[in-house]
Amino acid sequence: MKKILLPASALALFTLALPAMAFSPAGENIAYSVNDEDFQGYFISAGDNTKGSVLIVHDWDGLDDYERQRADMLADEGYDVFAVDLYGKGNRPQAVEDKRAATNRLYQDRERMRALTLGGLAQAREQGAAGQTVIMGYCFGGAVALEIARSGEADNIAAYTSFHGGLTTPDGQSYSSETAPIFIAHGGADTAVSLEDVATLAEELETAGVTYEVGIYSGAPHAFSVFGSDAYHERADKRSWAAFNTWLDEML
Repeated sequence: MKKILLPASALALFTLALPAMAFSPAGENIAYSVNDEDFQGYFISAGDNTKGSVLIVHDWDGLDDYERQRADMLADEGYDVFAVDLYGKGNRPQAVEDKRAATNRLYQDRERMRALTLGGLAQAREQGAAGQTVIMGYCFGGAVALEIARSGEADNIAAYTSFHGGLTTPDGQSYSSETAPIFIAHGGADTAVSLEDVATLAEELETAGVTYEVGIYSGAPHAFSVFGSDAYHERADKRSWAAFNTWLDEML
């Protein structure tokens, strides 16, 4: 199928206007394993002139067409992208209680959370993704990105990014002065993650000497960037996406 390239901002509006079933991924689903467990990620390459790579961590729905659309948009901007799967092949919870259970399993086993994320990063590089990487995530995935940032376990990481993600630092964890820069995109009307949480994180990063930026978008609720959802906030999505692309240009 011939692929029509659009600017990222135009593609965001285009995909919003179409029903989900009309989306046709330009990349490919990738079966891989971590510690003998089966997973299915998504990879798309920017080609020979890639600027770097982005690892996307999904929200609590699991890896679906939302992350695939974002991956395709980033590839159009010149980045290799791998969307990691932290739930396992075929595990895409639909009911709220199942989504909560899937995330809680990982929140309660941070070692597993990190191992699966790093396993996805290894798979991205095995697929040929550029070694210098930005790790980013949505909602639950944003919390995962910050978990990896605190751990310092990933190599060749240029930066971390959280879109409307969890920001609380667990007891016993902290940020090192060696942590790569962090960008936070947060909705001013988010009732799941408070502005106090944002301020607390900023204080932690300031104390640790970590380079960071925070974008707060007025009127935007939790999950404001999810196309077609009740939470979608067009202005916040467009402005945060533009800021993220500027961030990527600077980091990679």
